[in-house]
Amino acid sequence: MQYELSYWERESFFKDIDVAVIGSGIVGLAAAIHLKTLDPKLSVAILERGTLPIGASTRNAGFSCFGSMTELLDDLNHASEDQVLAVVEKRWRGLQRLRELVGDENLDFQMLGGYEMFTHEEESIFRECQERMPEFNQKIGKITGWTEGYKVVDERLPGFGFQGVRHLILNQPEGQVHTGKMMSALLHCALDTGVKIYNGFVIKHLEDTSQGVEIETEFGWTLRVPKVLVAVNGFARRLLSMEEVQPARNQVLITHPIPDLRVEGCFHYDRGYFYFRNIDGRILLGGGRNLDLEREKTDEFGANELIRKALIELLETVICPGQRVEIDSWWTGILGLGPIKKPIVEKVSPNVTVAVRLSGMGVAIGTLVGQEGAELVISV
Repeated sequence: MQYELSYWERESFFKDIDVAVIGSGIVGLAAAIHLKTLDPKLSVAILERGTLPIGASTRNAGFSCFGSMTELLDDLNHASEDQVLAVVEKRWRGLQRLRELVGDENLDFQMLGGYEMFTHEEESIFRECQERMPEFNQKIGKITGWTEGYKVVDERLPGFGFQGVRHLILNQPEGQVHTGKMMSALLHCALDTGVKIYNGFVIKHLEDTSQGVEIETEFGWTLRVPKVLVAVNGFARRLLSMEEVQPARNQVLITHPIPDLRVEGCFHYDRGYFYFRNIDGRILLGGGRNLDLEREKTDEFGANELIRKALIELLETVICPGQRVEIDSWWTGILGLGPIKKPIVEKVSPNVTVAVRLSGMGVAIGTLVGQEGAELVISV
């Protein structure tokens, strides 16, 4: 549908915007709030194509995690130790900033720990984790302040009722949040600071000109604003030539309430590719992208039956064996990945800044990335 803006619409809603933030996820909201904190006189508008933030911010599992041991060991195969630890530090700092900005009560934050599961077939990788645990605790403890963040807790296995799981490693400072409450609180915070939020705003093209950034919409009209911050993560390629950001789809399910559910906490499996948690007496389970990497390199929502079958099998045979478990619903989210787990926060032109490539770490790192993006927008 194409139409022109009326005089009233231009004068009342879109006149004199100083900074347009594209995307109302964690990064976009954190950036907009920080811009108003840095300069309350700035006119800041968030432009969001969905009814709610489309992508991952309202579609994730709500893990406030910063790295299971096998995930970090895998990261060390692709990056230096300094680079890996730098990302861990960003994740930890980002979590603290999120908690400061929103408040633990509004997040429904619970520090129940993050568990990593190891089956009988994974004895060798468990032994490697066990051997390197003192080293990890020493180095990551300098970041978190926890001298014994990682610990083996095999004695807790009977309480969870898993089948085929031989070992558990607990990362004690990790926790979980309620994603819906988190995003609702961030939206209210943005509105309270005077940020304007426009939903259903579909952008076709961006062009940085000497007069400002031209924002061409799919409705047939354009806006011109002095500065733009792009915070659409996995959808960055739709607006900019960013080959270093690869979209990735993730499959997620939630069960109906399970009587006497014994699972409590956040759980990782297979280098973090699989994850699950308890919420409202249910199991939320997602991941498995590594089973079909090529097909999941997409920014289109939709089912992958191969992966969904594997998730159901994991649910029924490992997590809740011998129980009657019914699926309530499925959904998908879109991540933004790259060759290394390092967000991109940079100016791609004089008036356009990007804050993207969260690498599946949005809850942990999104607030910090958004704030860094905001500071770069107004830097000279």
